[in-house]
Amino acid sequence: MQHYRIKHIGDYKRFIGEETVQRIREKAKKVQNLHIVNVNSTYYGGGVSQLLSSLTLLMNSLGIRTGWRVIHGPPDFFSVTKKIHNALQGGHINLTGRKKRLYEIVVYENAIRNHLDQDLVIIHDPQPLPIINHYRKKSPWVWRCHIDLSAPNPEVWDYLVPFIEKYDAVILSSRDYAQKIKTPQLFFLPAIDPFTITNRELPPREIDERLKHYHIPTDFPIVTQISRFDRWKDPEGVIKAFKLARKEVDCTLVLLGNVATDDPEGEEVYRSLSASREERIIILTVQDGALVNALQRRATVVLQKSIHEGFGLTVTEAMWKGAAVIGGNAGGIRHQIEDGVNGFLVSSIDEAANRIVQLVKDRDLRGHLGQKARETVRQRFLLPRLLEQYLDLFNSFEITFRLAQKVNDND
Repeated sequence: MQHYRIKHIGDYKRFIGEETVQRIREKAKKVQNLHIVNVNSTYYGGGVSQLLSSLTLLMNSLGIRTGWRVIHGPPDFFSVTKKIHNALQGGHINLTGRKKRLYEIVVYENAIRNHLDQDLVIIHDPQPLPIINHYRKKSPWVWRCHIDLSAPNPEVWDYLVPFIEKYDAVILSSRDYAQKIKTPQLFFLPAIDPFTITNRELPPREIDERLKHYHIPTDFPIVTQISRFDRWKDPEGVIKAFKLARKEVDCTLVLLGNVATDDPEGEEVYRSLSASREERIIILTVQDGALVNALQRRATVVLQKSIHEGFGLTVTEAMWKGAAVIGGNAGGIRHQIEDGVNGFLVSSIDEAANRIVQLVKDRDLRGHLGQKARETVRQRFLLPRLLEQYLDLFNSFEITFRLAQKVNDND
């Protein structure tokens, strides 16, 4: 019989040290009888699914029963929730009564299918947010918003606040996103798992094999951006910056993205870029974590030229691999990249082009930035740190004490 094993907190000791591992174990013991459920809108595509994939397994390995549910809906529903998502990042929305009804009805249908009576419920992002309306709440509910809320559209924010204020806590990625609401707010920067296919160590022969498989040439330096096909990620700006940089240095651009099931605009953005394809501008949409890993390790320059970004997980992934990273001076990326220390922040196409040229020409600078970048991630952005923040939150709820009493009663 095949034996399978998931990663345990002890496996992270070489990155975070024995003392941190033991501290996390002690905190986990206090909540081992919890039954937790996470609810979001997709199993793949984007950072939320990546986080939940690793975090739920790690919690289970510590004896905390942690589940993960995904809500379902027709394309029209996800079209509306994408517009709400965009509006929360400052975009325009025509929030008609029809759109509100569709949004709320589909969430209600999901409430019927899902029986959320666990000891703690964590709802992720706006898609399933109103589901709290349809339960007699017996335990703490947390809303985890991964979006850049620095300047939300007032109309959509006012519409969502009554739902949000029914939660016992709200988790945002940065204090920059704090809002005037009654619900207590906490701030958890996301993190990456160094053991996933996307982040594990990859020998040169495997890197070569992945790049060859997708016909990606390696004769010139590679410049890459890896992210969902989303206007906020500014793939058009990346192509323009690359074309400017190419006037001074020979290089190849690889835009690698995916289309998440909860993002109907992704396919449209991907198609809009197809006219830009040429021999040295490669645009791919595939789900291949090993290819992401290979590109981030082999690229001379990694970009994430976002206009709005709650937190750029691909930025942290590339930094972990010692890459020279250029990020948009926006949202959570500012908390990841210290300009000129472990990467560069840019606010325009011209700035991005100039930094591409600088990094392609200066190998020593790339090496220096890459070393600092990896150490930044080791200290601040690995999964155990995020896990410990969740454990502290769980231990803060009164439910912990009720569970302890329940165990004693059973004894």
